[in-house]
Amino acid sequence: MTAPTLDVHGVSKRFGDGETGVLAVRGVSLAVAPGEIVLIMGPSGSGKTTLLSMMGALLKPTEGSIHLDGTAISEMSEGHLPNIRLRQFGFIFQDFNLLSALTVLENVEIVAGLAGLNGRAARDKATTLLTGLGLGERLDFLSEKLSGGEKQRVAIARALVNDPTLILADEPTANLDSKIGHEIMRLLRSIAKEQGRSVVIVSHDQRIRDIADRVLWLEDGAFKDIVTMATDPVCGMAIERERAVSAKRDGEAYFFCSRGCREEFLGLLRTDVEAGGHRISRLRRLSQLLFRERRRGRAAVDLARAAGIARPHDPHPF
Repeated sequence: MTAPTLDVHGVSKRFGDGETGVLAVRGVSLAVAPGEIVLIMGPSGSGKTTLLSMMGALLKPTEGSIHLDGTAISEMSEGHLPNIRLRQFGFIFQDFNLLSALTVLENVEIVAGLAGLNGRAARDKATTLLTGLGLGERLDFLSEKLSGGEKQRVAIARALVNDPTLILADEPTANLDSKIGHEIMRLLRSIAKEQGRSVVIVSHDQRIRDIADRVLWLEDGAFKDIVTMATDPVCGMAIERERAVSAKRDGEAYFFCSRGCREEFLGLLRTDVEAGGHRISRLRRLSQLLFRERRRGRAAVDLARAAGIARPHDPHPF
């Protein structure tokens, strides 16, 4: 079994003492696997930001322990924590937190320099990241000249430039409109999955639930509900397993957004079995491709053709 990137065990945080004390987080435990994206939701005042701050070594827990890649960061002295935060974490903030006097490139380059890269190497790495995020034409712009979506992409590049073990995002879509916010989160998911980086997001935004592998509900400082997400192998929609239509085949569970998708999937399998089963393995390949590629906006037919499952100009590949 793969060891978790982040292991939070029995963590509580109290502010103040006696009758005026406030227990903001109470007995929270959470393990985040490598490459996993966890979304923590909850009402205002539920303890989301306090919990995220403890995960990022910005606050010390009153009780409990936090381990990052096996290291007990909750037990480290304050003198050792700045280096951990610089090299092991990538932070994405609601208000972007870009330095207004620096250009787009300089905002990312400065973090690369602090993390240990020198001169040209820091500039080259920052340039590569920003260009990959579609900001190649904005490198010399000041942040005031950028749109909200562009600012958040700069913030993502800054969070990635130190090759962090864990990315922490605090309300990353709060200052973005619906479409741009979702696109930015899809972009973050794609990068995290490709690079195997773990991500924890706290947010009120219900519209980004589908980018997460797990959705946790925090209320009164404790987790109340856990939602595991799955992907419909027919249409590629992200769905909650607990509410999905399901089916089993050869000992493997599949989850669907509707009965129609389930019947389509099972119908294809029945057709294949009747035909000798020669296409079952190819259908499974298509399901795997859908899971990996659905965030890139590619249709199922395009994926089938790319995988060699369908002929290039066949309008009815299935």
